[in-house]
Amino acid sequence: MFEPIEYADANDDVRAVFDAIKSTRDIPDVNNFWKYLANDPATLKRTWESLAQVMAPGALDPLVKEMIYIAISMSNNCEYCIKSHSASARKQGMSDDMLKELMAVVGMANETNALVNAYRVEVDAALR
Repeated sequence: MFEPIEYADANDDVRAVFDAIKSTRDIPDVNNFWKYLANDPATLKRTWESLAQVMAPGALDPLVKEMIYIAISMSNNCEYCIKSHSASARKQGMSDDMLKELMAVVGMANETNALVNAYRVEVDAALR
């Protein structure tokens, strides 16, 4: 439906966001996700600002946040997000063993969630 917007073809508002992404992530160019969002500069800006805030260091370590992002992306079957956030997590120290364990947790959570929903299991009083 849309084509990616390259830096050379971007307007000043888009270039400002691209520059912020490149600076924050210390990368030479933004990835395709951002280039496609650049078709709507307001969405590009809002998404970048929200993502930068949420993924910044806080009570959760940035690597933990990346791994949570990977887990949700696996559950949502978003190949692009899985690849993108796995690359970021690897830069921050995620090992193959960590990824395998994460995948096991995601698989188990999806399985048990499906069973709970299928059986319509009531929440125990002790858990309320």
